[in-house]
Amino acid sequence: MAVGKISSVSVDSSVVPTQASLDRIHAQEHGMCVITGPHNPTGLKLKFKVLPDGSVAAVFPCSSALQSYANVLHGGVISAILDSAMVNALFAIGIVAVTATLELRYLAPTVTGRFAMARAWTESAAAHPLYVQRAELIQDDKVMVEARAKFIVRESG
Repeated sequence: MAVGKISSVSVDSSVVPTQASLDRIHAQEHGMCVITGPHNPTGLKLKFKVLPDGSVAAVFPCSSALQSYANVLHGGVISAILDSAMVNALFAIGIVAVTATLELRYLAPTVTGRFAMARAWTESAAAHPLYVQRAELIQDDKVMVEARAKFIVRESG
């Protein structure tokens, strides 16, 4: 498998991501999230930040405690991290939604004992309440995993 080139982000121009929106909704909705929840005692506690290009990103250590094969970050962990990244990109535009579909392309193994970055953005908000999201897991300046998902706005209650 060949690693991928880091994408130029193309955030849907109809949305304006903000850190304030991400932080507010995350505090209300995801305090115990296994990936990002600050109150989850066994969680990863990733913190996503809105970048100038409109994407969100979090850098994290690839702990050997999360490996599958020797020195390889577990694919299910990667899937959960990228799903969470895409949810946080939605939080940044004021949307609370759940995953409807999730597709991943694993381009190369993500190595433990190093850092990686999860980055996500809103590709399309044109079909509200359905949102199309994109994400990448980047390590050593190379895309190791690409993700695309559709999210549907969560009903209250």
